Amino acid sequence: MEASHLIWTEIDKKEVYRSRVLSVWDARCRSPEGKTGVFTIIDSSDWVIVVPVIKTRRGPQFLMVRQWRHGSRELSLEFPGGVLEKGEDSEAGAARELEEETAHRAGRLTVLGTMSPNPAIMSNRVHFYYAEDLVPLEGQNLDEDEFLDAEFIPPGELIRGMGKPPYVHALTAAALALYLGR
Repeated sequence: MEASHLIWTEIDKKEVYRSRVLSVWDARCRSPEGKTGVFTIIDSSDWVIVVPVIKTRRGPQFLMVRQWRHGSRELSLEFPGGVLEKGEDSEAGAARELEEETAHRAGRLTVLGTMSPNPAIMSNRVHFYYAEDLVPLEGQNLDEDEFLDAEFIPPGELIRGMGKPPYVHALTAAALALYLGR
C-alpha cells in the first residue's frame, strides 16, 4: 500500500539534553501538507532482550532476573537484557547480557524479532532472542550499578502474572509474545 502521503520530512534538529544512556533532540519537521512542527526524539543505543529456557524435570522454565527499576520505583521480574555496546551486533550482545546477568551460556540463540520500543518518541530498536541449551557458568559478571538475582520461573506463572507486579516490564510482555508465537 502506498503511504507517501503520511511521511514527514525532517528539516533540522537540535540536541537539548545528553546523558550516558540517551540524548534528547527537538526535531523540526514538515508534514506532507507543508505544515511544520517540533517533535521530541529520544536517541539511545539498541537493546537486546533474551528469553532463556531451560528444561527441567518439572518442565521448561524461564530464566529471568529480578531487579530494581528506578523509573517505576519498583522491583521487576523480567527477561535478561541490556544495551548493545558500540559496534556490537545484536547476537553477540544477547550472548553477553545472558552470561553477565544469569551466569548461563546459550548453546543456541535464535532471533525472535526486532521492534521499536516506542516509535512515537524513540529512535532505537530492541532485538529479541530465544536462548536454549543453557550451560551454567561460575558466577554473574554484573556492571557496577547492577544488582539482580537470576530466578527460574514456570511459563504458566509468567503468563498468568503478566501485567501485575513483579511482571511489569512491557518489553518482557513483547518478548513473551514473540516466544509464544515462534
